[in-house]
Amino acid sequence: MNKQSLTVAALLTLLVGGALYFTNFLQSPIIWLTHSIKSSYLNSVEHIQHAIDEHFYQQAMIIDLRDKNRYYEKELLNLHQVADEYQKLLLEYNSTFKTMPDTALVRTLSYVRFGDPHRVWIEMENFDPKKVYGLLYRGYAAGIVVSKNNHPLALLNGDVKSSYAVNIGASMAPGIVRGNNGRQLIVEFIPTWIPIAVGDEVQTSGLDRIFMSGLKVGKVVSFTKASGYQSAVIEPYFYGKNPAYFHVITKVR
Repeated sequence: MNKQSLTVAALLTLLVGGALYFTNFLQSPIIWLTHSIKSSYLNSVEHIQHAIDEHFYQQAMIIDLRDKNRYYEKELLNLHQVADEYQKLLLEYNSTFKTMPDTALVRTLSYVRFGDPHRVWIEMENFDPKKVYGLLYRGYAAGIVVSKNNHPLALLNGDVKSSYAVNIGASMAPGIVRGNNGRQLIVEFIPTWIPIAVGDEVQTSGLDRIFMSGLKVGKVVSFTKASGYQSAVIEPYFYGKNPAYFHVITKVR
């Protein structure tokens, strides 16, 4: 009985020890595999989270950079416009006419209507709608300024209503120049007894109190005689340039 009990006890001891041994033996790779899977899962989750964070960060940065780019593009355009206007202003101030008294620098605003290059609205301080002003560009006669709806309107050389008194050539033949809705100007009412010639220079006479005398207008390219007067076709020094700035003669001495 005792021998049998000892045998059973020994078998139980072997079984328990074997179970424990083999359980540890089997648990080791299972635990390693579990830890590996868990580690891979956590790494994947962390990688995906980082990728998502990076995506949204990059997206937010792209949106921010796009907005900044639009802002800087707009600012660059504004700066370019200011620089261009400033350059034109410097050129106008550096003209030979800058020191002449009783003049004002005026700025072009827009055409009165598209398709008509001879009429532009201008910005002018101390504008008197009752007066007619002489308009100049870099010392050349460029037209006149009149009032329309109490706003200053520039009638440039070429407009049929842009007219002023001139003298032609060394003989100082008097006449009235006007536009012809084209590039060339017409001088009318030139006395037939005063000789003129192709190539004669045309200058303002100052007798109409719009311009002072001696401002260059253009040169004679042809002339005709009819009804007791002569008419001359003039190639003007200023036509259709539509600059950003003009000078206006505010007072003729």
